[in-house]
Amino acid sequence: MKKFNERVYEIVEAIPLGKVTTYGQIARMLGNPRVARQVGWAMRNCPEDLPWQRVVMADGSVTGGAYSEIRTALLEEENVPFLSDGKVDMKTCFWMG
Repeated sequence: MKKFNERVYEIVEAIPLGKVTTYGQIARMLGNPRVARQVGWAMRNCPEDLPWQRVVMADGSVTGGAYSEIRTALLEEENVPFLSDGKVDMKTCFWMG
């Protein structure tokens, strides 16, 4: 059986260019919608070669503390649309897997 983090990273690896998903959606895809927080912890250790920037909060907020500006810049390079409040336009680019 695969470890939790490995399962999270497989989903993250599958997120298409120009799309985003949420911690909660990844939890649902894992079959347990209550583990969104654990998904967040797994993302803290996400390998750098994965598109980690494509995982955002449910309201489109870009998190990551010191990395939020980098994450935003990477998403902008992928032409992910943002709303005037700085959040990702989830209606346009949400990926459900």
